[in-house]
Amino acid sequence: MIDAMDKIAGLSPDDVVFKARRFRPEFVEGAEMCRLSVLTPAAGLGLEAALRIALAQRIAALNGDQILIADYGTQLSALEPAVQLLALAQGATDLDEPLAAIARHVDMVTLTPSKAAASDISRLTEAGLNNPQIVALSELIAFVNFQTRVATGLRLMRSA
Repeated sequence: MIDAMDKIAGLSPDDVVFKARRFRPEFVEGAEMCRLSVLTPAAGLGLEAALRIALAQRIAALNGDQILIADYGTQLSALEPAVQLLALAQGATDLDEPLAAIARHVDMVTLTPSKAAASDISRLTEAGLNNPQIVALSELIAFVNFQTRVATGLRLMRSA
């Protein structure tokens, strides 16, 4: 079965890299379960799916992953998001709160994670996010950045 990581890496079942991933099926299954839990969790905690997908598209863009940008763009379009979420996904910074604070945080953690400090979490709280939402946001940021790196590595392996 092809999972989302295979899809964005361009892998098919007859690919040697596809088969190599299956040597550790728990990693394949774990990555897919993680993807689902951060993008479409059972308990959204007030962070709707369209917001999560918009943020994923933004992170993919910050990482320059054209395939993921397109994939998340397709997913986002299907959700018929509000104009502000489309702007967020496309990298806008002049957004209403709490989107502006979320965008700043996503950009900073993705591009310069070493600059992250406790004060950045405080800014999210001041913008109206609660602790479970901040944790969910952190998980989403971590996963999509992980996803871009794994997909890049798999694409490189496939092209070798």
